[in-house]
Amino acid sequence: MDGRSSCVSKAALKRLAQKMASDTERGAVRTRRSDRHKPAKPAARPVQRGASATAGIYRDLRDDIVSLRRRPGEPIIENQIAQTYGVSRTPVREAMLKLADEGLIEVFPQSGTFVSRIPLAALPEAIAIRMALEEATVRLAAERATRSQVARLRVCLEVQREREAAGDHEGFHQSDEEFHALLAEIAGYPGFWTVVQQVKVQVDRYRRLTLPVRGRMGLVIEEHEAVLDAIADHDPKRAVQALVAHLNDLQVTIAEAQKANPLYFTDRKTN
Repeated sequence: MDGRSSCVSKAALKRLAQKMASDTERGAVRTRRSDRHKPAKPAARPVQRGASATAGIYRDLRDDIVSLRRRPGEPIIENQIAQTYGVSRTPVREAMLKLADEGLIEVFPQSGTFVSRIPLAALPEAIAIRMALEEATVRLAAERATRSQVARLRVCLEVQREREAAGDHEGFHQSDEEFHALLAEIAGYPGFWTVVQQVKVQVDRYRRLTLPVRGRMGLVIEEHEAVLDAIADHDPKRAVQALVAHLNDLQVTIAEAQKANPLYFTDRKTN
């Protein structure tokens, strides 16, 4: 190949390279323009650590208060709780606001935050609401209970006897809850027990004070057994009578609990 041919080839190659670069740029411009019409990708959402922290702190504090692991009148220190959970004070405050709405804590701006005392005036109303709902529950349970469901109730009673023998007050309370929840399930209205649980939160605190009293757990078992026997016999009237006796006994022992633990109660209905 001579020198002239070589020069022509180089010039041609140069023009080709320039054309390719120009085409590439035009393609890029078209791509950018078309991208304007594409929907934008959603931004990644941050993990809801604050919300989950608030829920966890609320749940744990509520359990501690209702079970009396945190006693009425005991101070609650925000900084300590925040350090325990490794969070800021914001989720702690949010949890405390929910607990204050339920009447489980009291906030005094100049003094601090404390576990609320049990409001004596609120207990009779809560027990009356519970009785109205559970009367309907046991009546229906007595009409509808199957043999296998009656057997499940008997298992609950056996668990209560075991926990009484072990002196396990908290375990006894939980097995008591399971017994009543099962009554609502047998009746066909498990939501009744959900409503009762919301109403009786202050009653549960007071009941924890009665369980260590000698003979108290045994008496509860006897009362449960009377309810169970009536349901097993498909006798709605007797089942209601047994339940009323059971819950009336709860009303009678309020004065005894107050006398034994005067600093845990208040005469105010709400805090």
